[in-house]
Amino acid sequence: MKPFGYERAADAEGALATMARPGTEYLAGGTNLVDLMKLGVATPEVLVDLGGLPYRDIEEPPGGGLYIGALVSNTDLAVHPAVEAAYPAVSQAVLAGASGQLRNRATVAGNLLQRTRCRYFQDLTKACAKRVPGTGCAARDGEHHDLAILGASPQCIATNPSDLAVALSIMDASVQYLGPHGPAAISVHDFFRRPGDRPDRDTNLPHGALITAVALPELPIAAASRYRKVRDRASFAFAAGSVAAALDVRDGVVHDVRLAWGAVAHLPWRCWAAERALRGAPATAESYARAAEAELAGARPLRDNAYKVPLLRNLTVEVLLEMTP
Repeated sequence: MKPFGYERAADAEGALATMARPGTEYLAGGTNLVDLMKLGVATPEVLVDLGGLPYRDIEEPPGGGLYIGALVSNTDLAVHPAVEAAYPAVSQAVLAGASGQLRNRATVAGNLLQRTRCRYFQDLTKACAKRVPGTGCAARDGEHHDLAILGASPQCIATNPSDLAVALSIMDASVQYLGPHGPAAISVHDFFRRPGDRPDRDTNLPHGALITAVALPELPIAAASRYRKVRDRASFAFAAGSVAAALDVRDGVVHDVRLAWGAVAHLPWRCWAAERALRGAPATAESYARAAEAELAGARPLRDNAYKVPLLRNLTVEVLLEMTP
């Protein structure tokens, strides 16, 4: 690990000012960044510790919804009564990720900003356009069984590793941040980005911006939401595929539905086509399968990850059937 400087931010303004210097990165829980520093993938010159900033509360605003501070730990988020009651998929997604020890340390903002676990991104001896733009993607001809089947580009087939982000996608969450021009917000759907020809950029967050909170709108359908994750082993593993779902069935017909998939793309994949196909359709296994297939029509699997197509179809059908009254 190369030498680096360390500063502890006394306030948000100071953090932003320090971050404006080249080679500076924020440090919150450090559960991802420190690992990347050990591998030589991340080489910051200065770390700005955000641990003293006042973003550790979960608030219930008068207008409904939740306001989740950026430094709330994953553990505190998962077990908060308001989250468990009104947004259970969020709680389930967090509990499906990592170990208890990591959840105690990891933060909400850090969860959203974590980098891909693609082995080629983490290996400095391999070509990776996400790590070094323009160098190509060794994963395409290499080991890619856990990588993207949707929304990829010739430059990158990495997947987003966040379980939380998938659940937030069906909640229409927004990310609140402080930037050079003051407070701002961005929808979770615009926060993450496809790789295109700049796979080194995971999000559309302005450079140096400081995430302060994640806002969840009041959303009655979310109270019946679920998150299901399939992985290679039973615990402490990233997803091979995952589904976040919320479903409202009335008189045997799908009145409303929200679906998102994880581990299939560079970002949490909101299933807009499947949702359109399901609204007004019979709440049956056949309808659910057709909707999933409509979403998967755009899939472009490679040699070793084509299994994700039937996996996501079958997992979606199973989750929706379990939610159907």
